[in-house]
Amino acid sequence: MREQFLIELTGPGAQAKIDGLAALNELFTAWVETIYHQRVHSETGQTPLARFTATEPPALPSAAQLHEAFLWSEARLVTKTATVSLHGNTYEVDAALVGRRVELVFDPFDLTELSVRYQGRDMGTAIGHQIGRHVHPAAKPETSPDPAPATGIDYLGLVRERHAATLTKRVDYASLAQPAANTAGTAASRDGGVDVGLETELAAFAALAQTGPAEEDRRDQLDLLELLDPTDPDNDSQEHQ
Repeated sequence: MREQFLIELTGPGAQAKIDGLAALNELFTAWVETIYHQRVHSETGQTPLARFTATEPPALPSAAQLHEAFLWSEARLVTKTATVSLHGNTYEVDAALVGRRVELVFDPFDLTELSVRYQGRDMGTAIGHQIGRHVHPAAKPETSPDPAPATGIDYLGLVRERHAATLTKRVDYASLAQPAANTAGTAASRDGGVDVGLETELAAFAALAQTGPAEEDRRDQLDLLELLDPTDPDNDSQEHQ
């Protein structure tokens, strides 16, 4: 994903519009949601978004688990001098492991430090005795793909505009304001696309709001409130009488 996105930044004018991290994140989000998540993956045969939503959200691994997942390992026999060799390097291990076959776990790009394991148990760190090679011979550094030829089109700019347009269409507030037809009876009451029943109810509510409560009702409400007010001296005198 990283390489696919970065290669798009080599297009003409792509980097000129990036004035900070926020602009870069905006472009990346638009590219992921509009292009990457919608493109069928060659290995799974599904789009990343469809595969992710097909099951429950996966448990995210910790940093230690990620580091462990990318380590390499090789088995070696511990010599009588409590040493092991790995691609020309010599390491010292615990003397209790003499004559035993152990597992050496290491970062292929850093052979200066090895972890020693025996029967699945951690037996400490091997101490470098003679280090002549720092990188495993089978470890190849990642190479960036050749940049695509310039097309003269601001591809990421077009993706961002398309993403923004998609976001504005996700919630159509205009359609939410329109009344929905529930039953066949409601549809039959419509005359020329206007819901007669709804219009009548709205008119009644408007008339009620303009008229307001009658003066007599208001006086009744006021008298009731006065009777319930314990601070009114008239109420106290009436109670004593």
